[in-house]
Amino acid sequence: MTGWADFLFQGNLNDFLRPRERNTIIRYSFSSLPAVKDAIEALGIPHPEVDVILINQAPAKFMQPLHPHDQIAVYPAIPRRTWPLGYSLQANLPAATGFVLDVHLGKLAKNLRLLGFDTCYQNNYSDKDIAEIAARDNRRVLTRDIGLLKQKKINWGYWLRSQHTEEQLTEVLTYFNLKDSLAPFTRCLECNSKLTTVNKEAVWELLPPKTKQYFNQFYQCPACRRVYWQGSHFDRMQEFVNRIRHNQNV
Repeated sequence: MTGWADFLFQGNLNDFLRPRERNTIIRYSFSSLPAVKDAIEALGIPHPEVDVILINQAPAKFMQPLHPHDQIAVYPAIPRRTWPLGYSLQANLPAATGFVLDVHLGKLAKNLRLLGFDTCYQNNYSDKDIAEIAARDNRRVLTRDIGLLKQKKINWGYWLRSQHTEEQLTEVLTYFNLKDSLAPFTRCLECNSKLTTVNKEAVWELLPPKTKQYFNQFYQCPACRRVYWQGSHFDRMQEFVNRIRHNQNV
C-alpha cells in the first residue's frame, strides 16, 4: 500500500526542520503502513522531544500505523504543560533521575554538577553507552547529536540548540524547570559523587601549604578523594552561580 499523510509540527519541534518546512504542513509519502514514530523521525524529529501526537484529532501512540490521508499534529514535550488524560506520551514514563551527557559536553557536565545536579559524563562514552545508561537509570540525555536522541532505548532527552556552554546551561534549566532545584557546591566536579564534610586533619596530607595555614573548612569526594575548600576559585564559582540564579531567561 502506498499513500501520504500530512504532518504539522508545533512549537520548538520546528527547530529540527528546514526553514521552508517550519510552521507549515509537510506531506509525507510512504509505502506499507509505517508507525507514526518512524515517520516523525524520518522527518527529522527525535522522539524524546515529542509528547503528544494527534492523528485525525485523536491522541495516538508512537507505534500507531499511518493510513493514507491521515492528518497528524505533533506537539513538543514542555514541562508543566498539562494535557487531558491519555494524550501525553511522557506521562507514563518512569520519572527521570538525572542527566547523561554526550562526550562533547564536558564543560556543561561540570556546570551542572556545580549546581548540584546528578550528571553522568565520561569523555569516552559511545552512543551505545549513553543510551544504555539512560535506559538503565532513567536519565535525561543531553546532546548536540540528533541521531543519538533517535535511539529507541532513550525515553528522556533534549537536543541543545546553542553551542555555547552557559547558554546551554540556561536552556537545560529552563526546559526542565530546574531553577528552584539548584544545590550548588554539593557534588564533585570530577566524578559527580556527593561531597561530605571532613576534618582538616583527615585531609592534611592532601592540602597545599598555604591552604593548611588559611582554611579550616573542607569537603571531600568519597569516590575520587578530591578535596574542596572556599579559596579564590570559590569566589569565581559563586559569582557564576549568582549569575545563573538571577538570569531572567531561566
